[in-house]
Amino acid sequence: MDNAAMNNADAPISLTKPIRSIAGVREDHAIKLEQLGVVNVGRLLAHLPHRHEWIRAQSGLGDLEVGVIGSAIGEISATKVAGFGRKSRFQAVLVDETGRVDLVFFNQAFLAKKLHPGMMLRVQGKPNRYGGGLQMSNPNFTIIPDDELAELSSEQDDEYRPVYPATEGITSEQIRRIVTRVLSSACELIEDHLPESFREQRSMPTLSRAYQMMHTPESEADVKAARRRLAYDELLMLQLGVHMKRAHLRQTLTAPALERTPEIDARLEARMPFVLTDAQKRVVGEISRDLGLRVPMNRLVQGDVGSGKTVVALDAMLLAIAHGHQAALMAPTELLAEQHFLSIQSMLEGGTVRVALLTGSMNPQERSAARARIESGEVDLIIGTHALVSQGVGFHSLAVAVIDEQHRFGVQQRAQFRVKGGGGEIDTHETPHVLVMTATPIPRTIGLTIFGDLDISTIDGMPPGRSAVVTTHVGTDRRSAVYQRVRARIEMGEQAFVVVPAIDTGASNTSNALRDLRSVQAELEGGELNGLRVASMHGRLERATREHIMGRFRAGLIDCLVATTVIEVGVDVPNATVMVIEEADRFGLAQLHQLRGRVGRGAKPGFCVLIAEPSTDDGIQRLNAMVETTSGFVLSERDLAIRGPGDVFGTRQSGMPPFQVADPLKDLELLQMARRDAAEWINKSPNLDRAEDTVARRRLLKSHGKWLGIGDVG
Repeated sequence: MDNAAMNNADAPISLTKPIRSIAGVREDHAIKLEQLGVVNVGRLLAHLPHRHEWIRAQSGLGDLEVGVIGSAIGEISATKVAGFGRKSRFQAVLVDETGRVDLVFFNQAFLAKKLHPGMMLRVQGKPNRYGGGLQMSNPNFTIIPDDELAELSSEQDDEYRPVYPATEGITSEQIRRIVTRVLSSACELIEDHLPESFREQRSMPTLSRAYQMMHTPESEADVKAARRRLAYDELLMLQLGVHMKRAHLRQTLTAPALERTPEIDARLEARMPFVLTDAQKRVVGEISRDLGLRVPMNRLVQGDVGSGKTVVALDAMLLAIAHGHQAALMAPTELLAEQHFLSIQSMLEGGTVRVALLTGSMNPQERSAARARIESGEVDLIIGTHALVSQGVGFHSLAVAVIDEQHRFGVQQRAQFRVKGGGGEIDTHETPHVLVMTATPIPRTIGLTIFGDLDISTIDGMPPGRSAVVTTHVGTDRRSAVYQRVRARIEMGEQAFVVVPAIDTGASNTSNALRDLRSVQAELEGGELNGLRVASMHGRLERATREHIMGRFRAGLIDCLVATTVIEVGVDVPNATVMVIEEADRFGLAQLHQLRGRVGRGAKPGFCVLIAEPSTDDGIQRLNAMVETTSGFVLSERDLAIRGPGDVFGTRQSGMPPFQVADPLKDLELLQMARRDAAEWINKSPNLDRAEDTVARRRLLKSHGKWLGIGDVG
């Protein structure tokens, strides 16, 4: 420790005090803690145990229980070093009048110089059966001098001890000792953002007490109470964030009021390619009520694959255009944007609506020309990718913004559209109404959390004439039979997709062995599809090539499209009836469901074949779920149960920090309470700018301000 660190070690404790400045913390331990993100005292308190376990009171060696952490005192009767280098291990035999335990310390041959026969040792660890006796691996130990032996008593209480996330070079026990050094002093510095009466009504301990009980519990009840408070805090902070965002949107921003008159209604109905289902009509009504207000709409439309979300969105966009404004639709991929562009152009053929496409791959001249037309108001409906919200793109009068496949974007993309409104002669202070869509239905717990700032509409019916898709899972030994079936369907005049995980042939490590991935290249060069009219589709193709291939596929001039997952959304070819997914266990459940949704979109029945040899429990569960149900709503819940909320939250919502304590699946009651409390809190203090809200606001902005974009609210 250098002089600066030594001086800092003498300084009073503070939550920002560096971890390496805590008295008694070794340099190597400080480095390891910093690698775990524990850089100061505050982060040390927040480095919570991932579980707790009972450590039984000191007993005789013969009374230790297999699989239960215990402690005992014995005499070393023999020692030896076995193995060499990294495989070396120090072994010792510990005995007392009740029995014997063998101790083994892996990669610690240096202990041969420290521990010798005849020494008295106190050990603590979890015994296991080995060679007919008991063995402890890498136990904690203390050498007991002869003059202290008589003072040790076997009458001790059982201890409920925390187990911390650790890493190589520092153990859970070493972390526990460091925490113990600062816990009492540090906890005194913790401010509580919940008022006393608020806590008492909900039977919550203070924040300080919760941390103390989590780190040094006296019972399982302590841990339960502490966890409840800390989980609630995480859920409350998120709910405060989404409700603050919602309040800001509704109270400070305005959008153009787009009234749906009988005349406009008749014109819109005439443009629809088919009669809407009852579910679509209900959702159109919900959207229309929002659009008729000056309050900006912020609505999510969820519906299963093929339920007709695009037509509902088109209705909203045409309503904006009927009032003299512009509308935009943003898709996550260029292929999907191109498919929307072609299908909407087809629906609007013969009308006066001017439609344009804007994507990142357009050449500078095309892009510049499109941007000029958008800004001047020469274009009514703009379809594109993330390029729509990039710098340099200005709208003449954007009134409705639609974001497709919401799970591919985050809150920040919605916020970027908010500043794209106005810009023209109508009202430079208006913000557009925002409608987001997803064909990956939102589990209830997710809907209450990361989508809490949105109103949710559900299209829970399917257009008439859609056929159910039959899904089967086969092993690789059935591949030839699968492709014979593909040929049979093609000979009947139908078309097929084959989806593979890679573009080029290459090798990839799997849990079993080194093997080649199925690829677009391999499928085209192999013999399974010989004699058929086959084309490929993947992300490396130029836009003109993609459009040409998709046009030929729609026209029936291509029998089978071999593709990567670029076709998972937006591709609508009613004559395609067969979907083969190679190495299906490599894809997520939502992705598999989206891919399956590319077939069965016409009057003919659809078939989806999953070819895979899953090697993990998760992989097996995903494929079983696909075979058992075609409902995206059921699959979304199964996906959440399989992957857990941490992964779903981390991947679906850009930038949101993961929960450390809360689990929305298990804590639904807490989540609902936090949501009610946050709504009431923000109703009283929309910007959390009262004096009593200072701590809560500071913590909210630190945890969620950036990804929710609420740093400038209030």
